[in-house]
Amino acid sequence: MNHKKRDKSPGNVSRRVFYLSVQAFMNAVLVGFVAKGLVMLISLFTNLSFYGEFSFEERGPAGNHLGWYVVLVPIAGSLIVGVMARFGSKAIRGHGIPEAMENIILNESKIPPIITFLKPLSAAISIGTGGPFGAEGPIIATGGAMGSFTGQVIHISSAERKVLLAAGACAGMSAIFGSPLAAILLAIELLLFEFSPRAVIPVAIACITGGGMHLLLFGAEPVFMMPAIPAVSDMALVTYVLMGVAIGVVAALVSRSVYLVEDLFEKLPVHWMWWPALGAVAVGVIGYFAPHTMGVGYDNITTLLTGNVPLNLIISLCLLKYLSWVISLGSGTSGGTLAPLFTIGGALGALTGVLVLQLFPNCGINLATAALIGMAAMFAGASRALLTAIVFAMETTGQPHGLLPLIGACTAAYFVSFFLMKGSIMTEKIRRRGVVAPEEYTPDMMQLINAGSLQEQPLTVSSRLALSEVNFLLKDYPWYHRHLIVTDDGGNFNGYLNMEKLRENTSLKVSEVMEKSAPFVNQGDDAAAISLLLNRYQLSIMAVMKDGKLTGIVSADAILHGYAERYHATTKYHSAFLGNIRLLRLMAGGKRILQR
Repeated sequence: MNHKKRDKSPGNVSRRVFYLSVQAFMNAVLVGFVAKGLVMLISLFTNLSFYGEFSFEERGPAGNHLGWYVVLVPIAGSLIVGVMARFGSKAIRGHGIPEAMENIILNESKIPPIITFLKPLSAAISIGTGGPFGAEGPIIATGGAMGSFTGQVIHISSAERKVLLAAGACAGMSAIFGSPLAAILLAIELLLFEFSPRAVIPVAIACITGGGMHLLLFGAEPVFMMPAIPAVSDMALVTYVLMGVAIGVVAALVSRSVYLVEDLFEKLPVHWMWWPALGAVAVGVIGYFAPHTMGVGYDNITTLLTGNVPLNLIISLCLLKYLSWVISLGSGTSGGTLAPLFTIGGALGALTGVLVLQLFPNCGINLATAALIGMAAMFAGASRALLTAIVFAMETTGQPHGLLPLIGACTAAYFVSFFLMKGSIMTEKIRRRGVVAPEEYTPDMMQLINAGSLQEQPLTVSSRLALSEVNFLLKDYPWYHRHLIVTDDGGNFNGYLNMEKLRENTSLKVSEVMEKSAPFVNQGDDAAAISLLLNRYQLSIMAVMKDGKLTGIVSADAILHGYAERYHATTKYHSAFLGNIRLLRLMAGGKRILQR
């Protein structure tokens, strides 16, 4: 008997995770330097474009003295980005995360290596010439491209390459913001589509390394400094939660508006290469009247979090920043969404706080906390990354008393957004292309079904029989599988007989034509393992053993039927609640096919 064991021993799995972790660590170190380089490039292009200086000093476009000429700067930068997208790679367009998700789902996590160079360069030009974006989207896309590239070079599986892609992408976020835990949660909520040690361990190591690179290259201070948040009262907590509800509604509208603008650009009778330049006209005009709307704007977030901001600046960052960002992003230029969403949400939170304090001066809230929960709730509602939004706000401000209002407001925003939008700002782009991202993480049901629960009685033939005798025995016996179980004189499992052999030389014995490989499974083995063996050996049935004795067989049809039954059992109430009649019909149709 030839029995080849599965190559999934704990020791082998541990080695694979170790190798992935080492690679993820090395990638994260490189991504950290790329993050620093991207920030420096943005500063360089900002200084060249708005101040005419070759300098890496970090400053925004708001202090320029270009007058009306400032309108031309974003247009020039967007023309360059359009040309790079047209003749370099179209994949540099957009804000990074949807493109990474699409590559994971459709392209076995393979990203063209050229993105590693073009994405940060195009983003630096776009942002450095006034584009109202953050650096996080491009570095996420760049880190993901680096992880994908190394995964292609070392020839690993698509599942392992997905881990390296997510690890590189989120290491970039951690390196920019010094938020390793939020980066890990971002990977889990938006990129990995699973929660398992083999995925989480390399990603966690990469994000921690990215956080270390942030300390080395950017410093140890929180990215967004703010005054200490006082302990929250009951009334204040309720107020923050209600504010989260309102912001959740706005987050859904903001997400929809991005793709409404995209649709409008799609209708233009010009090539998409020119769209970023057309969108940049709005950026320049708005930037002339409201200079703070241009560029990365991390300083705007810090200003909002002080709680001491002029009302006209709050309104400007809430409305004009939104218009500038949504038009520019909808035009297909290169840039991130996290910083703009935080700026818009922070301004909306501060504005809402002002109104609430005017109506209810004794409610116990303060404007700094209102801005904080506004920016986090906006991101939670728009991206559906609830835990990421909460932890990110905590890590980047270092405010422990902010945890409770953040949880309340972000959960409220997430709740409202869930009912108002089918997807999120991250998934809507790929959903419109027919790509569906998983909305929930469930255990692999194939691993929850074992051979013992699927087995049926086997039809066995002796290895000593001639094929003509087997044909005679099967004449009136209904057998629907392509294989038979072969046993020896003592009834012990000996192998498989392909039914097609029965049409060949019938004078031959079963032992002469039976399958040479004789894999089997034990009753406790799961359906996933059985499926792999059935595919590897091209069998229609698999022998099931217990204590060395044959107890039954598992067929491919039985696995499909067992999966359908288990899936129906775990989703029927959920499906009924959501009115998902189509799913139930598909399941019922699948069962009828299996029964026939």
